[in-house]
Amino acid sequence: MAEIDETARFDHKGLIREAYAMEGVGPGEARSIFLDWALSLPEAVAQREALSALYEQYGRAAPEHPMSAVLKEAMEADMEPKRRGGWRGRRQ
Repeated sequence: MAEIDETARFDHKGLIREAYAMEGVGPGEARSIFLDWALSLPEAVAQREALSALYEQYGRAAPEHPMSAVLKEAMEADMEPKRRGGWRGRRQ
């Protein structure tokens, strides 16, 4: 039961769960669903923690699903900004 509660905390709209339940989801749809999920993630939830938990819950069980690839890619991406704004960013 704790696992379900944890998944609901990280996927409060059920977008990731529904993506895995849908038939015929392609890479484009998976990215679109992921973007909607990422934009609606509450500020109090750490994105890296949420990604890891959702991948453990769904991605490991369905590694061939396009959403698994999107989640894995997001976990591996460097989430830190590459360039600072203002004069510090131009002064390299």
